[in-house]
Amino acid sequence: MKRPGPIVITGFMGCGKSKVAHELARRRNAVMVDLDEWIATIKVNLIGTMLLCRAILPHFRTRGYGQIVNFSGGGATSPRPRFSAYAASKAAVVRLTENLAHELEGTRIFVNAIAPGAVNTRMLEEVLEAGPGKVGESAYREALKQKTAGGTPADKAASLCVMLLAEDSDGLTGRLISAVWDPWTSLPERKKDLAGTDIYTLRRIVPADRGLNWD
Repeated sequence: MKRPGPIVITGFMGCGKSKVAHELARRRNAVMVDLDEWIATIKVNLIGTMLLCRAILPHFRTRGYGQIVNFSGGGATSPRPRFSAYAASKAAVVRLTENLAHELEGTRIFVNAIAPGAVNTRMLEEVLEAGPGKVGESAYREALKQKTAGGTPADKAASLCVMLLAEDSDGLTGRLISAVWDPWTSLPERKKDLAGTDIYTLRRIVPADRGLNWD
């Protein structure tokens, strides 16, 4: 079947002033965070991504083909103290991505998420402006180190998106792929190896996964 021409949709959500900044502005942890601002972060990062997917999917179904690339991030795969709304929303984007991929199986519509890496963005500046007293010493030091080093080049994430939207990647779906840490240039030729595995997904770890027998 001939592949339709591209409609480029990437699920990158943002807003005028980063909700992360609001999360940091006046409190130190999830218990103290302003609930309305916490919910606003979820709305931007998760609900915004869902609405974009919901809007484009009927058009992809009509065309019989489509590719969606959602933006997640490092907050999805490990705890981010004092960034609870950001981390929770980014993890939820990964689960939404995999759910959509399963729901769309057999439709020639493929959905993936990417972690772009530590790109120097407005969020980094807001973390530095907030200072170690609000973001924590560790997070502040990491942000300062990233600022000094220049961060991850944005074109890494852009190149990963281009790869996922290319015809060679058809069939690759439901994955979270890191622009920095994963060998993503070789993934199109590894599609058969990935099929039926949980590689590049979020999963619960049990003792047996770490060589332990607790039965």
